[in-house]
Amino acid sequence: MVSLVDIRAAEQRIAPHVIRTPLVYSPTISTLTGARVFLKLETLQKAGSFKVRGATNKILLNCPAVREHGVVAASAGNHAQGVVVAARAAGVRSTIVMPSWASISKQEATRGYGADVVISGSSLEESIGRAGELAREGRLFIHPYDDDEVIAGQGTIGTEILDDLPETDLIMVPVGGGGLIAGIAAAAKALKPAIRIIGIQAAACPSALEAIAAGSPVRVTARPTIADGIRVAECGSRTFPILQELVDQVVLATEEEIADAMLLLLERKHVVAEGAGAAPLAALLNGSVGVPKGSTVVLVISGGNVDSAQFFRIVRQSMARQGRILRFSVLLEDRPGALAELLSIVAEQGGNILHIDHTFGEGEVPVMMARVEVELETRGREHAGSIQNAIRDAGYRIQTAEETAVLHVQE
Repeated sequence: MVSLVDIRAAEQRIAPHVIRTPLVYSPTISTLTGARVFLKLETLQKAGSFKVRGATNKILLNCPAVREHGVVAASAGNHAQGVVVAARAAGVRSTIVMPSWASISKQEATRGYGADVVISGSSLEESIGRAGELAREGRLFIHPYDDDEVIAGQGTIGTEILDDLPETDLIMVPVGGGGLIAGIAAAAKALKPAIRIIGIQAAACPSALEAIAAGSPVRVTARPTIADGIRVAECGSRTFPILQELVDQVVLATEEEIADAMLLLLERKHVVAEGAGAAPLAALLNGSVGVPKGSTVVLVISGGNVDSAQFFRIVRQSMARQGRILRFSVLLEDRPGALAELLSIVAEQGGNILHIDHTFGEGEVPVMMARVEVELETRGREHAGSIQNAIRDAGYRIQTAEETAVLHVQE
């Protein structure tokens, strides 16, 4: 099992090559929870996630043996970029095998860091198989989580947290294959045995939770999730014993809870976190972890590599779910000033218009009428309800997006 000695050695080894990321207090989250909440911002790490730590430790421990053939890894995202950045810093070549479904933006980012990218496999397991074949040609294979040298590198987050904030009572960590939480738990429990370590998984892929219940790693069905960085169907054979011995609890967060946490981090701390990175906040806010009032809590915000288009969709859906985006349609008389009269009601109620679509000539729209679809930003559900009531009181018949969806289902 990885020891504190291994992690301290890794800390010294990788220090010139990685960023000692900040630990930032959040007044907003602290007020919401009654605890003193700090964020460990691995979003500011090189390549945008914690992955560069473990990869750097692995490569530096195996230099100069890797200089001739380089390194190889399989990943659809953060591990790929972490390995490439670590390899470039060490002056060695890197080859990254990515599955066919890896996003174009992540493929290009990986190439941009200097890797040779090989697209192979319809699953990450198939990509790992191809990477294994390349490793047999002489390249050093860097596993994303199930490797003691990688685990020790990730554990440097734990030593940094307790060196900077020794009064920490609880650390909440996202869990996929288990390399990150295994390293942090090994470091933190050695430095402060009474500390609690909580793992968070997406409800769509509860592999670590199921493994702990079964007493050994088990394969689960990995459903699609916005927390794709922790979508790992089976935790590692080397990480599992550490999880079993040192992690106090593993809890789940739903897709909606993770999306809302991403939005909260963006609006209140100006932090762009990927789904996996926001999972600890989601679990803290959903009440699945008992947090005593006044205790000191650290959330490991593990990465910020989220596709821009996906992030935009997640934010909008979260705002709509909270009632902060209101979509509705009305039929208006086709005459000058009709639209202005409607919008004046919205303005009086303090709604902010985001989008208007004015449609004529649809089959169900009377000849002398027009359908207007409006999208507003509101302060929340109560404000949205007030706007709708004011429009209805003025004699308009409105149909919200939710009502339209129900009609379509019934039809």
